[in-house]
Amino acid sequence: MKHIPNLTLFATLVLTGCLTTPVSKSGGLGSVTVTNSNPSAIIAAAQSVFPNYGYSTTFDGDGVSSVCFEKNSNKITNILWGSYDNPQTLRVNVKIIPIPGTNNYRISPKVSTVSDAGDAGFESKHKLNDLWASQFGPLLEKVAAQASGAGAQ
Repeated sequence: MKHIPNLTLFATLVLTGCLTTPVSKSGGLGSVTVTNSNPSAIIAAAQSVFPNYGYSTTFDGDGVSSVCFEKNSNKITNILWGSYDNPQTLRVNVKIIPIPGTNNYRISPKVSTVSDAGDAGFESKHKLNDLWASQFGPLLEKVAAQASGAGAQ
């Protein structure tokens, strides 16, 4: 019973630390900070970087706080979430989150695999965990390099 107060203190410290993560460090794996920029510059940079890796822009992003890209999935993803008759589409939604009190933004990839992409009413989306999102860190670093320094809009 002597260990219960220590366990309670430890749990409180861990939870408090998790609840106070600043926006500049948030977003999960693959997330990057863009300095002194604006959403339009970030979206334009993303639209120039992602096509170099086989992605096309989709309608899912709102064009202000997110932009979305997709491409046909690889064989592994088709086996995991689809089938040979039902190929998957890999969709990346890049969230643009302002960092309060600055002209900086945090861009964060949210990744899904989609069956029947583009078929209204038949699309089926499966969100993937942050390990999948981590592969987009290098692409988002290129976006940040292009969009940083664009200044406020």
